[in-house]
Amino acid sequence: MPIVDVSPEVSIAYESFGDTGDPPVLLVMGFGAQMLAWHEDFCGALADRGRRVIRYDNRDCGLSTKFDEHPVDMNEFIAAVSSGDFPAALAMVPYRLTDMASDGLGLLTALGIERAHVVGASMGGMIAQTMALSAPQRILTLTSMMSSTGEPELGQPSPEAQAVLFSPKPADRNGYIEAAAKELVWGSKRYGDPAMLRELAAESYDRAYYPAGIGRQLGAMILSGSRADALRELRVPTLVIHGLDDTLIDPDGGKRTAELVPGAELLLVPDMGHDRPRELWPQLIDAIVAHTG
Repeated sequence: MPIVDVSPEVSIAYESFGDTGDPPVLLVMGFGAQMLAWHEDFCGALADRGRRVIRYDNRDCGLSTKFDEHPVDMNEFIAAVSSGDFPAALAMVPYRLTDMASDGLGLLTALGIERAHVVGASMGGMIAQTMALSAPQRILTLTSMMSSTGEPELGQPSPEAQAVLFSPKPADRNGYIEAAAKELVWGSKRYGDPAMLRELAAESYDRAYYPAGIGRQLGAMILSGSRADALRELRVPTLVIHGLDDTLIDPDGGKRTAELVPGAELLLVPDMGHDRPRELWPQLIDAIVAHTG
């Protein structure tokens, strides 16, 4: 697995699929998830459609740089945010989404790519939006999938999904794998597959089990604030994809993103939750290929 320095402080692990001469598509993963969550077969299918596909681990996840010197207690962080003690919350978290966006742009630079199509899912959509806002000259198109704008009243999880999201996962391998099935609460009601969730959990655990990074990534999301005003000024061609079954980031977050970005296209997908069921890959890949064409 290649790893490159994208700044003096951060190294990023990545993997590339397809012909290096094809248009580059950078896939940005979400909160606490390794690049593996962009399934290898999904990446391969997109590459077969004439795209150079690059997936990578965000900082504090997978095989990329970890910020161990900045431990974050999630209970303390959530308590500080809930009580309105934002100075205390800010002091706990060493980076923001802008830093994570710089990692993605730095990866493109390290690979000799001046401009790319960027596709982000969940927190990855927030990072991808931030990339487009901070360096629009480098982003050919933006695809924001199952994400939101950072406005606190939008894209909120259901109580059931929030409870699963913030529940500590077992530290032992078997317990971790079995607990993955709880994520069906925000998955596709029609295509949700506990076996696939367990398979990804096993692969992720064996590759790089690292729960310590979750608190810092969560803090980066919460403390980066709203992008609403900036999105109104964005002039990058934008596609917004959101599943109608999503209970982790409510579809109103995707609808609002498309509403704010001038000329954005909105694709609401029936039978898709906060996941990418294999049965829906053809529709998702067709949409990405058309948008990046």
